[in-house]
Amino acid sequence: MDALVDAALSGQKRAIARLMTIVENGGPEAREVIARLYPHTGQAHVIGITGPPGSGKSTLVNQMAGEYRRRGMTVGVIAVDPSSPFSGGALLGDRVRMRSLGGDPGVFVRSMASRGSLGGLARSTTNMVRVLDACGFQRILLETVGAGQSEVEIARAAHTTIVTQVPGMGDDIQMLKAGILEIADLFVVNKADLEGADRTVGFLKASLDLQSTEGEGATEAAHWRPPVIKTVATTGAGVSLAIDEIERHVAYWQHSDRVRAERVRVAAELEAILRDDLLQAALAHVGEQYHRLVDRLLAREVDPYSAAREITRQIIPDESSTANS
Repeated sequence: MDALVDAALSGQKRAIARLMTIVENGGPEAREVIARLYPHTGQAHVIGITGPPGSGKSTLVNQMAGEYRRRGMTVGVIAVDPSSPFSGGALLGDRVRMRSLGGDPGVFVRSMASRGSLGGLARSTTNMVRVLDACGFQRILLETVGAGQSEVEIARAAHTTIVTQVPGMGDDIQMLKAGILEIADLFVVNKADLEGADRTVGFLKASLDLQSTEGEGATEAAHWRPPVIKTVATTGAGVSLAIDEIERHVAYWQHSDRVRAERVRVAAELEAILRDDLLQAALAHVGEQYHRLVDRLLAREVDPYSAAREITRQIIPDESSTANS
């Protein structure tokens, strides 16, 4: 493992790919990899790109990566695709739309399956981002499948969140669902050469005006107003301006919000890992009793809260019984 980690840290793409496969699969090996890489992380800026299917996210990401390379920055791309219902693999794993980036030593593209995770982010996504971060990629583009209202999940994984919209995709109220206005640091109206682009831009700006009026007196972290940029990803039009706005947000985030945001992010991840570990420990501790409790639930002999409390009391003694002993 040491040799593989060292090779990845030196920039060898094959070693990076192997490490990403390990962390995507999870398990003890994945935890060992993260333990070795973690001291090298914390340098990259993660840019999340979400939005409805058909909004041209993959083409946009391809153009963004190319623009960052023209500016001399290294780029990692993680594209989270829908999972195959049969193999569990990524349906679009060949990433044919990003083949132009394949020969660039300053770009690493990885496709992964969402594996049914809400929001299109598999649970191992954060660790895959860490691999690219530790290996020195300055900007990491994280593209999700954009699965409806659960798009907000990406805001927990990214430092800068881009929400893509396109003209003519139906009721504008869809943009307001699931806190989309709240999670976006930048709106990109892609396919802006289509009819209705200006209307979509106008609706977004009016919605942001309304939000800022309702949010008067908010904290300093809320003072960032998301720009609305028009792009045509197939030609690259507007992409340079979008990158300018992203970098403006990078500077804002580093000077006004970084410590607080990172603390919230780290605490949330720790809580999630604790939930998983404690659940597995609890199930291992009670053994067959768990299945007996499930049978009692089915028979309506016990309610779910009481069943959970029975398990909890075996692991964490009741305060009253501890005091009496």
